[in-house]
Order: sequence, then structure tokens, then C-alpha cells
Amino acid sequence: MMKRTISAMVGKGSTAHNNRDFIAENVDKERTKNNITYCNEDIQAVYHELFDEALNKYNAKQTRKDRMIDDYYEKIRTGKQEKLFHEIILQIGDKDNMSADSENGELAKKILDRYMQGFQERNPNLQVFSAHIHMDEATPHLHIDFVPFTTGSKRGLETRVSLKKALEAQGFVGKGKSDTEWNRWVESEKEKLAEVMLEHGIEWDRKGTHEKHKTVSEFKRNKVAEEVGALEDKRDELKTEIATYEKAENTALATAKKLEDEALQLPKPTPFDVG
Repeated sequence: MMKRTISAMVGKGSTAHNNRDFIAENVDKERTKNNITYCNEDIQAVYHELFDEALNKYNAKQTRKDRMIDDYYEKIRTGKQEKLFHEIILQIGDKDNMSADSENGELAKKILDRYMQGFQERNPNLQVFSAHIHMDEATPHLHIDFVPFTTGSKRGLETRVSLKKALEAQGFVGKGKSDTEWNRWVESEKEKLAEVMLEHGIEWDRKGTHEKHKTVSEFKRNKVAEEVGALEDKRDELKTEIATYEKAENTALATAKKLEDEALQLPKPTPFDVG
């Protein structure tokens, strides 16, 4: 029986890259048509859907204005306690034994697709908003981006962002720094993927990880992709700031115009002689 490794890596979450809004140098554009997009939702819309009801309840209870939260998305984005979302990248084998442009690569795509079909049902506290299988790079791999949330919270919003609590709600309780909720969850997901592999005649080779198979060139390309993702995030932040300044400028201009119009409507002083 064929044996292959399973890689489960923490992604940087560059949704623009995942959706191919821009093409990195390690992407073969001729094979992009073979990719699968499961979903690519606007994350801010997902935040509204998940948290607006809890946010309204929270704000209604506040007696001090400084404790109210205007925008939960912005609170998480600018805070330090939680990330806006998390990404996991799953891959079977490596470029030498499961190349994306080979028969084995097509088999990997089929397995990853079958695995993905049950992901959201299996993980009700991880709201998936972006998911893609990439067949236009060296090895088929699956990006899953999700917002982890917990319900019935006694602190802050009743429904709020929390990776730890989300995974605990799904039965993954960590025991320490080397045995975290995330590690336990990832191991469980790898087991699920291994079950699908076995149905297709592939046994999980538990030795090694994808990182051991990376060439220096691949590592550099991945670092560049990460840096591009970080620059994109910074660009989006700057766009938001610019939009804020433009709105303030437009408001100031409108106010000035209104004052000018009102001044023109004032009656002119009547001339009189002094003598």
C-alpha cells in the first residue's frame, strides 16, 4: 500500500493570495483553473453575522459610554488578545511523490476535497469564510481560514472570538504548553484526513513533516509570499485610515460651505452718515 506523510501547517492567512487576487512567482497560471474555491466571504460580513446580536446585548447593558464597543471587528483587529482569524494548510506527501501535475496529484485533490466536505460540520465553532485547494503550485494543498468563536460567555460578549474556548467546546482541552488545544485539534484533523486517505489506498506515513521536504528555493518563495501577505494587510489598514481622513475632510468642507452660505444670507449693514 502507498504511504504518504500528512502536513498540517499554520498559515499566514493571506486571503488575497489564496483567492489568486495576485499571482506569486511559485504559481503556474496555466493550472490555476484546476483550483477549487469552496468559499471566499468578506470577513467583516462574517463578523456581523456571528457577533452583532451579542454586541447589541452587551452594549445595551453598559452604563458607561467608554465601555461600549462600536465595531467588534475593529476591536479584535487592533487588540492583542485574539487574532481576527486562523488558517490551517493541509497537504498529503510532497512535490516528489504527489506532484500537482501528476496522477497522484489528482488523487491528493480528490482526497482533500472529500476531507473538506465534512470540515464545517465537524467544527461548528470554527466559522469557515475562505477555503481553497491549490493545484497550481508544486504540491496540492488545502487552505482553510476560519473565525473561532465561543457562546454562552460570562465575560464580555456572550458570543465572542476565542480559539481556546472554541476548541474546548469541541472537546479539545490542552494540558500545557506542549499539549495545547490547537495541537490536539490538529492531530484529530490529521486522523480524519488519514481515514479518507486509507479509503483511497494510501496509508499515513507518520514520520517527518512537510517542512523537512522543502527545498531552499521553496522556503524562500514561501517567505516572500508571507511578506506579501503582511504588506497587503498593511495596505488595507492604510486604506481604512485614508478613508477616515477623507470622510473628516469632506465633513469639514461641508460645514464650511454651510457657514459660508449662512453668512451670505445675513442682512447687509445699512450705511449711515457720521457728522
